[in-house]
Amino acid sequence: MLKYMLNQVADLDRVFHALADPGRRLMLERLSQGPASVSELGRPLAMSLAAVVQHVQVLEASGLVRSQKTGRTRTCAINPAALRSAESWISDRRTLWERRLDRLGGYLADAAGSPPPSSPPSPPPSPPRSPRDDHDPLRDRPEEEHHD
Repeated sequence: MLKYMLNQVADLDRVFHALADPGRRLMLERLSQGPASVSELGRPLAMSLAAVVQHVQVLEASGLVRSQKTGRTRTCAINPAALRSAESWISDRRTLWERRLDRLGGYLADAAGSPPPSSPPSPPPSPPRSPRDDHDPLRDRPEEEHHD
């Protein structure tokens, strides 16, 4: 059981590592439209074909992309199952934090003796300013009286 969980964590780490690079994310966006060759994936990127191949290898190692070589052309396709695992992990964390924040909101509302707000309260209107509001006692004191 522990080995299975550790493998899942390692797989998820590889997915997030692959997604951390903007060039690889751009490749995935292109692949979301359908399969593409490695050279086609590298076309919008300012990098050598060898660098594109390395990025594709990272995407393959993460499970986000599968590739198939036919003749001299390597065609890549997206693997949506790997994206679903990252999406599921993020969704689980979001649900956990939403519950925690809902409980905190309920607690704070109970402590304040009011029902929990359905939307954030608007700030109270500011009172009209008078010329005395601009008076700063520290600024208007002689220098020797300042205490920092």
